[in-house]
Amino acid sequence: MANLTALANELASGAVQVLDLTSPLHSETPILNLPPEFGQTATFKLEEISHYDEKGPAWYWNNFHTGEHTGTHFDAPNHWITGKDLDDVASVPASRLIGPAVVLDFVKEAQANPDFLLDVSHIEAWEKEHGAIPKGAWVLFRTGWSKFGDDPKAFANADENGPHTPGLTVEAADLLGTKRDVLGLGVETVGIDAGAGFSLSVPFPCHNMLMGNNKYGLTQLRNLDKLPAQGAIVIAAPLKIVGGSGSPCRVLALIQK
Repeated sequence: MANLTALANELASGAVQVLDLTSPLHSETPILNLPPEFGQTATFKLEEISHYDEKGPAWYWNNFHTGEHTGTHFDAPNHWITGKDLDDVASVPASRLIGPAVVLDFVKEAQANPDFLLDVSHIEAWEKEHGAIPKGAWVLFRTGWSKFGDDPKAFANADENGPHTPGLTVEAADLLGTKRDVLGLGVETVGIDAGAGFSLSVPFPCHNMLMGNNKYGLTQLRNLDKLPAQGAIVIAAPLKIVGGSGSPCRVLALIQK
């Protein structure tokens, strides 16, 4: 109890700062565009019910319509075929939405090569410098890609060969999926796999190996530059959608100021 009281006092005093890692959710929020033969997710849309008018004189509210995987969102294990018999988003234990965060900063590499893939050697070098990735951690992959978050075309960075955005190698995805006891992977891009993830020897390896091992994804994060390499606490709060494969969510970080 004393620790919780101390945390509450530090939050009130500002000694512990709350950072919002969430992208704004609106009609221009970038979405994942699949080849036309596949089903497509919906852009975010607000539909006004009333606005202090004859439909509701004292209240303003809306319906909204969008896909589960729009904007900053949470990937549940059942989102991918490898995790189809595992938790839906409503079944994910609340205790597994909160954990320590480590930030792997590879902005320079992603700026030099938008198709940059984080490999096992990069993760091991990070651990040599900062210590082992702690149990129950969110692994946040910082690439600087959030700077394109208000420009859907630049965010997708697509040409005739498909999108060009950074991600992980098959081996790095396997490392996080099977050899590190983490909650999941958080990225700044539209999805947890590289733009060219379909062309790897195991297509979409992060989805395959994280979802298949009952781990999670967080996407379209912002403000990772404000987090330390280690020492932050991240809280991901998806909607509790029964049967859902994911949900837009508010992702917050606690850091010592």
